[in-house]
Amino acid sequence: MNTLARWAGAAWRSAVFMRPVLSGLRIGPVGLVLLTVLLVAGGAALQRLFYWPGPVQFYWQAVGSGWVATLLLVLACWMAARGRPEGEEGAVLLALLWLQQMLISWPIWGAYLVLQRGLPRGAAELAAGVMQAVPWVLMGWMALAAAVLLARQAERVALRAGVVAVVAAAALASLYLPRGAYWYPDVTAAAAGEAEEQRLQLTQEVLEAQSASVVSTLQGLQPQRPGVADVYAITFAPYAGEEVFRRESRLVSELMQDRFDARGRTLSLINHAETARELPWATGLNLRRAILQVANLMDREEDVLFIHLTSHGARNGRLAAQFEPLEVDELTPDTLRAWLDEAGVRWRVLSISACYSGSWLPALADPSTLTMTAADATHTSYGCGRGSELTYFGRAMYAEQLRGTRSFEAAHAAAREVIARREKEAGKTDGYSNPQIQVGEAIRPKLAELTGRLDAAVR
Repeated sequence: MNTLARWAGAAWRSAVFMRPVLSGLRIGPVGLVLLTVLLVAGGAALQRLFYWPGPVQFYWQAVGSGWVATLLLVLACWMAARGRPEGEEGAVLLALLWLQQMLISWPIWGAYLVLQRGLPRGAAELAAGVMQAVPWVLMGWMALAAAVLLARQAERVALRAGVVAVVAAAALASLYLPRGAYWYPDVTAAAAGEAEEQRLQLTQEVLEAQSASVVSTLQGLQPQRPGVADVYAITFAPYAGEEVFRRESRLVSELMQDRFDARGRTLSLINHAETARELPWATGLNLRRAILQVANLMDREEDVLFIHLTSHGARNGRLAAQFEPLEVDELTPDTLRAWLDEAGVRWRVLSISACYSGSWLPALADPSTLTMTAADATHTSYGCGRGSELTYFGRAMYAEQLRGTRSFEAAHAAAREVIARREKEAGKTDGYSNPQIQVGEAIRPKLAELTGRLDAAVR
């Protein structure tokens, strides 16, 4: 007990920038293992608070992520102890003291997350600026406490400067390098109630109505206009368990008709019980049919095909599909690329609103293609839960930014800043979603020409 008290006292002193008493501090292998387990478990517990009280799934592989900052701080500890009588033992003691500094900050992190979740909406909006600053203050405090602790132990000025630089690098690494999350929303559990209430009734009448809707929708698309760069638009929402995807699909479809002169050249593929008779289902077969039909109607050298995909995404690049009791295959970027190439569509604007959607970029890269994603390949996007009106990407990109410009690049750049701010305010714990855009060198002037025509038409 006396040993624990001495360690705790030394950690508290260093955390508030006082000199800790290191003499006599010792720790055995068992204590080191227990401290490491406590740190990992505490980090997982803090992340769990973010999803409280919603259902989540544990992702144990996250234990292996985010260690770059730790390794840099261990290096800083070794540098600080270099030349001192304690030698390597001193470096170990400093590393253990720094780990306990982290433990001291965690109750504050936990209180912050609980408070953030517990504030009424009006109060949360008033306190948004303060709440947004809290994580930065906490991280700055811990980085400064570590730098002061280690710099004091270094005997030479050059070593002190080096220690401070390495601690700063560790802080930057913890902020900007990808870090896995221990918890992810349990999509199946979250959507169970809604999915059961709106479950598809696969009757003969529904099947016949669906077949008729596919035919009428595809045949109802208007042909291209000679001499006019037309836009054809397809929205694809294959996950019936979340209402947010249907709303986003409808929003994007309406935007393309109103802002990009695509009225009569837009179709929506949606999996939802309420639209099962009227709209074509969002299946791979129907998407392929739609692409082929558009390719037959459009001038492939002149017109542009826009496709918006919205669903849950996986790390392996698969777009989730669910429409029970119907079995629907998940869509992959390689499959979409193959269908577009098969149809001979040249000019393509592709929008993927899903977690980890940056993983789609390599397969879709082409000089005549612009691809936008809601996240990079290692992060989740945000706002795809049951209680969301729109995803953060859909709201920023299509409900807001493209209302003021017809440039996808300009809208995406502005949306990135908006999304970053909103994710911080919402307390997103697994890092900035980091929406991506990939623009082929050939399509940029083509889209500039299209924007010029559309802007001139409303003057």
